[in-house]
Amino acid sequence: MRTHERVLARIEADLAAGRWALGERLPGERVLAEELGVSRPSVREALRVLEAMGIVRTAVGSGPDAGASVIDRPAAGLGAAVRLHVASGTLAVRDVVETRVLLETWAVAEAAGRVGAGSVDAQAVDALLTEASGLLDRMDDPALSATAFHELDASFHLVLVRLAGNALVEAVMTGLRGAVESYVAAGSAGLPSWETTATRLRAEHRGVLAAVGAGDGAGAARAVREHIEGFYREAGL
Repeated sequence: MRTHERVLARIEADLAAGRWALGERLPGERVLAEELGVSRPSVREALRVLEAMGIVRTAVGSGPDAGASVIDRPAAGLGAAVRLHVASGTLAVRDVVETRVLLETWAVAEAAGRVGAGSVDAQAVDALLTEASGLLDRMDDPALSATAFHELDASFHLVLVRLAGNALVEAVMTGLRGAVESYVAAGSAGLPSWETTATRLRAEHRGVLAAVGAGDGAGAARAVREHIEGFYREAGL
């Protein structure tokens, strides 16, 4: 095990043991180096890794906000990891689509269940439903470019996932966003008529959202599966 990995393992153990809470500052580099019996560069390298993973936030200087503070942004770390693996070509489009179907069918069914059950956080659910509807309204603009449409499309699907209330699923889907936008853009370029496809996608989006809003989990899951797989087939991906 390399030195900075020993530092990571120790910090992980301390976080799990509750030594540091969210928002709390970690000891300085010098203190950590002395405690762990390693060099300050090794501590610095470990903190950089933790920052990239969304576990800490670092700030330079000597003021009260300097140093590393514990945060928790799972989407940051998972998102970056997934994007890099997709960019390297190790994750095929088919794998991305299958994973997307798996996660989104569960998410919309769960979201519909929250709506139908009158969730305790009904205000937040209503706000997300309103946000999703607003995105669809913006997608109805006939002058919208295909690129802008795809960006709004991706945002709409992420809002649906957020409605499910699972931070880990949201983080994974956030990481997949770049890969999804990439294959959607590539597939759109080969369509016989983007306008015709866009019209169909708009209607399908409305159908998915309507099912979620009505608390119809099975209908929402079926609709989103047909929506994702239908484009995949039509685009010849």
